[in-house]
Amino acid sequence: MNREANHEVAQALKKQRLVLRSAALREALAEDGQPLLPLFATADKVADGARWLRDRPGVVAGATAALFVLRPRFLLRWGRRAFFAWRTLRTLQHRNP
Repeated sequence: MNREANHEVAQALKKQRLVLRSAALREALAEDGQPLLPLFATADKVADGARWLRDRPGVVAGATAALFVLRPRFLLRWGRRAFFAWRTLRTLQHRNP
């Protein structure tokens, strides 16, 4: 065998070892990630709910109006908290580019 052929064989073996190592790492990652599946499922449900609300602004406006009529103090208290949380988040985002 010439030198070039030896190099090609070595490269092929190296590639095969890397492919096997990648498969083992993917399997280990999938196994280690199993406990996180319920968390991801919950996050997906929250995202679906947010999308549903975003697509139905009338529902949000109606619920807000109903709360304003039925429980104005409750709505103002939580509105103030939401505003301060939003403002704090914005401030933190601008400090950390």
